[in-house]
Amino acid sequence: MLMPKTDLSSAFPSRLVGRYALVTGASQGIGRAVAVRLAQEGATVAVNYVDHPGKAEETLALARTGSSDRGHGKLDHVIVKADVSNEQEVAAMFETVLARWNRLDCLVNNAGFQQESPSEALDVDTYRRIIDVNLNGAVLCAQKALAHFVARGGAGCIINCSSVHQSIPKPGYLAYSISKGGMANLTRTLALEFAARGIRVNAVGPGAIDTPINAAWTGDTGKRDLVTSHIPLGRVGTPEEMAAVFAFLASDDASYITGQTIYACGGLTLFPEFRENWAS
Repeated sequence: MLMPKTDLSSAFPSRLVGRYALVTGASQGIGRAVAVRLAQEGATVAVNYVDHPGKAEETLALARTGSSDRGHGKLDHVIVKADVSNEQEVAAMFETVLARWNRLDCLVNNAGFQQESPSEALDVDTYRRIIDVNLNGAVLCAQKALAHFVARGGAGCIINCSSVHQSIPKPGYLAYSISKGGMANLTRTLALEFAARGIRVNAVGPGAIDTPINAAWTGDTGKRDLVTSHIPLGRVGTPEEMAAVFAFLASDDASYITGQTIYACGGLTLFPEFRENWAS
């Protein structure tokens, strides 16, 4: 079994010095790891949250420590509250960030959640809320970022946090699966529409990651072992491993990549049940 690196700090480049990034849903999990990693690579970050301001403050403190530890000086990191499904709150968030920095280089659409339910019994209000946050929120934020990128003459990037479930069905999580399937087309459509302006749009598709959104199984040994048994690399992923992919896509190292989803999933998209040739 391949084990994750326990300390990635020595590998941090300084690819994002002078860049400004907004990360939605950054108070915990993958969003927090992304905000911290971007700061470690030199970016100034805005930490978006909707609930739990204390957790957002923790992310902010980690970003400040991470950037200073890497010798990037005192960067103007900030937290900003907004429900990404609310058009007025999204507009206010971008107004706040742009008034403070006067520019934005990278938007990370990470805010999202899931809720299990048999599809025939899925509450319509819950369905709408998941779609509003996971998909419509990404659209609203992308519109504001794109308007800024276009107004200044182009360039900039958007990175969407999708999921392996943009392509792998997830029974019992209909709204979540639909939201991630929509995000796949959101990524590709915007990438094609804005490529001529030098604006890149990509996505990261995490697999089974040890985050609060997966708390239903990460803390249960039996359930965790069951999940792990389906992962070709034989282990659950970490938020920091996901953050490394986001940082790559935000950097000039990915300057010729647009419209793509990079699956960081330990091989889940490889149809792991076919490891043994039972079908022929």
